[in-house]
Amino acid sequence: MELTINGKAVSVEVEDSMPLLWVLRDELNMTGTKYGCGVSACGACSCLVDGKVTRTCTLPISAVVGKEIKTIEGIATGGSLSAVQKAWIQHQVPQCGYCQSGQIIAAEGLLDDKPNPSDDDIDKAMNNICRCGTYQRMREAIHTAAKWRQEENSLLG
Repeated sequence: MELTINGKAVSVEVEDSMPLLWVLRDELNMTGTKYGCGVSACGACSCLVDGKVTRTCTLPISAVVGKEIKTIEGIATGGSLSAVQKAWIQHQVPQCGYCQSGQIIAAEGLLDDKPNPSDDDIDKAMNNICRCGTYQRMREAIHTAAKWRQEENSLLG
């Protein structure tokens, strides 16, 4: 099966029904995307599929053939962290860190759709579970990242 992951063509030989999460983790050794609940409820397994935040623990690999998959490993580009990743650090969002790859993916997807989200937009989009309860810091980090993205875009042109 041919896939596009983080902008690169990848070939895997797996059953059509194997969930994308397990292809990433077990077949491709991309362990940044986490297993949480196994029923698409918690969001630890989130990736971007064609730009949309997608839970991958129940998503069969056959459903993503021909689509662009972006994992947490593909968020930083050219050796530089994304605005969301930098804001996560500045606001000290993670505690245990387990859910954070899925949270960062969700924040990236939100800012791609809504470059200047309101608190309500953030609350609706950030529906992944964080057992440490760092939701307020996530909200602050998303506002910071939105500001930085807007500043970067105005400098570019």
